[in-house]
Amino acid sequence: MMSHWPGWRCPAERPGTCALYKVSSPRLLMMEQKEEDDDEEAWLQLRPTEPLPAQCCGCGCKPCIYDIYYQELAWWEKARAKKDKSLLWKKKEEHPLSELSQETFQAFCISAMEPLTDDTFQVRFTLPGNGRLGLSPGQHLILRATVDGLEIQRAYTPISPRNTEGYFEILIKCYETGLMSQHVRSWKVGDTAFWRGPFGGFPYRPNQYGELLMLAAGTGLAPMLPILKEITDNEEDETFVTLVGCFKTFEGIYLKPLLQDQARYWNVRTGFVLSQEASLDRLPWSYQEKTHLGRLSQALVQELVSSCRRKPFALVCGPPEFSRDTALCLQGAGLTEESYFLF
Repeated sequence: MMSHWPGWRCPAERPGTCALYKVSSPRLLMMEQKEEDDDEEAWLQLRPTEPLPAQCCGCGCKPCIYDIYYQELAWWEKARAKKDKSLLWKKKEEHPLSELSQETFQAFCISAMEPLTDDTFQVRFTLPGNGRLGLSPGQHLILRATVDGLEIQRAYTPISPRNTEGYFEILIKCYETGLMSQHVRSWKVGDTAFWRGPFGGFPYRPNQYGELLMLAAGTGLAPMLPILKEITDNEEDETFVTLVGCFKTFEGIYLKPLLQDQARYWNVRTGFVLSQEASLDRLPWSYQEKTHLGRLSQALVQELVSSCRRKPFALVCGPPEFSRDTALCLQGAGLTEESYFLF
């Protein structure tokens, strides 16, 4: 295609243009048109192909083949608008999805390990190639370890948003007599851990519910965080969120800065239930009004459901006894089994 350099005028505009040029102009225009048609055909050949309905398993996989298609289509449209085919390859190479497998354990290097309390750690694992884990909100992974010659496996939910690049983070609570806990306490930066997955998860879609009521005990907070971030990172998602974390003491509340930051959003409120605090007076004033002493009771669950700004869908995660008792409380507050999800 002919290009007009800065300061130049089209040859037809110059004085003294030769007759030969004028005679040849239609041919040149036809050549230009052919080049444009060829270029358009080349772009159409690079356009991603939409999957057939039969190719989707319908199981809520993340990423689904349709998620991948729409992402690649957005890359193609952006590259086409800029007439730069190299953007198609650069975008895909920058942040590939990690090669997780549900059948085979993959090795990931520990890049950071931060103690949040005496028995709970926030552990960061490196993703090769600055990739992304790409899990559905609330999905979990299986960790494998060998302790005293015995192979053990435990499930943990990443707390980092699914589009986090270069790493993922896990919240792990260690127990005095736990075999996996012994293994985790021995970790140090540079060690390797073996994971497979993803499994489970909550199939969340933007604006699917009027309000999510998140009830979490201890590390049951983990699957709530990616869902919460999914909502607050999306300006078009107007879902209200009420997140209530149940802990023993104020010092035992995990990730306070993150929860405070999320509570600043117009559609998010947080609260806490502390079972072993004697008085609210020793808490910072900003926590006193949104903290309840004692346990998550039927009366408190009824109060939480009634105070929701829209009809809530409840998410529950914690020890088995907590989940079972909370489900009964939700039913007592008028929610059916179709109105809550137990991780």
